[in-house]
Amino acid sequence: MLNEYYDTIVIGGGPAGLTAGIYLSRSKMKTLILNEGTVGGQIILTHEIANYPGIEKISGYQLANVMKSQAKSFGCTIKSNIKITGMDLTGEVKAVELNNKEIYSAGSVIFATGGRSRNLNVPGEEKFKGKGISYCATCDGDFFQDKNIIVVGGGNSALEEAVSLTKYASTVTIVHQFENFQAFEHAVEEAQNNPKIKFIMESKIIEFIGENSLEKVIIENQKTLEISEMNINGVFIFIGYQPNTESLKGIILLNDKNEIIVNENFETSIPGVFAAGDSIQKKYRQITTAVADGTIAALSAIEYINITKILNHA
Repeated sequence: MLNEYYDTIVIGGGPAGLTAGIYLSRSKMKTLILNEGTVGGQIILTHEIANYPGIEKISGYQLANVMKSQAKSFGCTIKSNIKITGMDLTGEVKAVELNNKEIYSAGSVIFATGGRSRNLNVPGEEKFKGKGISYCATCDGDFFQDKNIIVVGGGNSALEEAVSLTKYASTVTIVHQFENFQAFEHAVEEAQNNPKIKFIMESKIIEFIGENSLEKVIIENQKTLEISEMNINGVFIFIGYQPNTESLKGIILLNDKNEIIVNENFETSIPGVFAAGDSIQKKYRQITTAVADGTIAALSAIEYINITKILNHA
């Protein structure tokens, strides 16, 4: 049974986790990144990123690989496609166990487990993610210049993003499964007063269709069960967001949305345990904000480790 010690274990290999790995390992901290899926997180689903400062255009997959290479070049160890089966964060030395019975211990831990947009879970959705289906208007809106798009959802995010997308799209059709919106009145009025926005109420998309990219959707009316087909260039889905924190319930302090609560130094409710990126309590979720979170969490972890070492040798 392996039991190797690190200064910091970063759990999650998206932009926040990789940035933390870069800063930690460049500061000569022995660092391990553990990632349960493919390194890169949600950004690998993005076909093209055009709002990352200093880079005109790059695919999410390429950007993730650059970050990964940077972290490894500074000495960071990265293990992907693993499964974490147990954690002990209570003592000065933290421990993480994998399904192959390997155990890794560290003086500090950074959770950068990210999150995921809620899916419709209908046929074609997985196939067309990043190929006509998006969950981020800020990321992908300008790719639909003068196109016809759909926004799915009826909350504040859906209506606000629909209005935002009218800067690019020719028409925006909001498809909502209920008769009324679950949003603030001002958001509803702003959407209803926008001449580019149309509404299909009491309806839901039941299938996405296309060849290499999304071409049309099948819509079902929830009241009459009537089925209709709509040619479309893109669909933006805003039906909620889920942080990947299921395994942390009862371990660290979460809010009512299951987001990790952190202080200004990105420290959680447990000393020596930090968090960054889309899994924390925050308003905006962008690659740039995740990178900033990862930077601060790493610097805070470095300070914590250095102080701990001084105290232990005092």
